[in-house]
Formats: sequence, structure tokens, C-alpha cells
Amino acid sequence: MSENEHILIGKIVGVHGIRGGLKVCSYAESDSLFAAGACVFVENFHQEMSSHTIREAAAHKRGLVLRMEGIEDRSQAETLVGAGLFVRKSDLPEPEEGTYYWHDLIGLSVFDPEDIFLGRLTAIIPTGSNDVYVIKHGSTETLIPAIASVVTGIDLAGKTMRVQLPEGL
Repeated sequence: MSENEHILIGKIVGVHGIRGGLKVCSYAESDSLFAAGACVFVENFHQEMSSHTIREAAAHKRGLVLRMEGIEDRSQAETLVGAGLFVRKSDLPEPEEGTYYWHDLIGLSVFDPEDIFLGRLTAIIPTGSNDVYVIKHGSTETLIPAIASVVTGIDLAGKTMRVQLPEGL
């Protein structure tokens, strides 16, 4: 699997029933990626990928239960527990105007209004009200809120982000 082609959207955490149902912990913001007819890739413990078409998907407790073509019984399903679920990046829907996928933001070079390099965006921390970007430069980490008054521009083609740091940072 190429990291540039696929993105992790969930993990198989258990089985459900005797007909091959899979309990899935979704990492996707929307469950639309798990719709019936969608193609997903299962990565086993040997990092081998196999493609499967989703037959059924239903909300279940804090996750989903999937039934996939080729997984017909509980014993087949049990062999997949712990496996990652992926989709092709090209199959992701276009983000709304002004929104971005995290995988597109990680690695951007971050600059202040005076064009001073502040570091690279290395991680994103989800919080209740807004995400927080982790900017790393050498051994220094700076946490900045992902809000419009701080993040003044994102250029994915140029791989840059412009920020106006709040007082005290």
C-alpha cells in the first residue's frame, strides 16, 4: 500500500453475529465512506491489501457494523479483527470551500505575516470547539488554534500556511 494513494478510515475491532458482520471503529468524519456499494481496502497484519465492496452498513453503539462481499461467516470475519480499513484518496469527496483534509495539511510550512518560518505542521489535535495545530521547529513546539483569525491563508499547491499568532505565542 502506498501512503500517497490510500487513507485510513477505520479499524475492524470485532465481529457481529454469525454471518460475517464486522464491528468497525470509524476514523472518518462522515459515515458516507461506508455506504453500501463503496469499495474499501482491508490491510492485514502482513501489510497486504485486499479490496472489498460493502454490502451493508449500520450504526452500532459507538461505531458501525459492516457486511462485505467475500466475508460470509463469523470465522472469516474473525481473521480480520485488528485490520485497518482504507479508501483511495481519489475516492474521497471534495471538501467544502475553506475546509481541508488533515492529510493535506500535515507537513505544510508555516509562516507569520513577516514571512518568518515558524515550523511545519506536524499534528492536529481535535478539541470540542476547534482543532489545534501543532507546529514544530527543531525542538520547539507551538500550539495554535485552527480558527480564521489565526490561520490567515492556506496554499496547498505551495505547501504553505500563513498565520497571525495571538498575543503571547
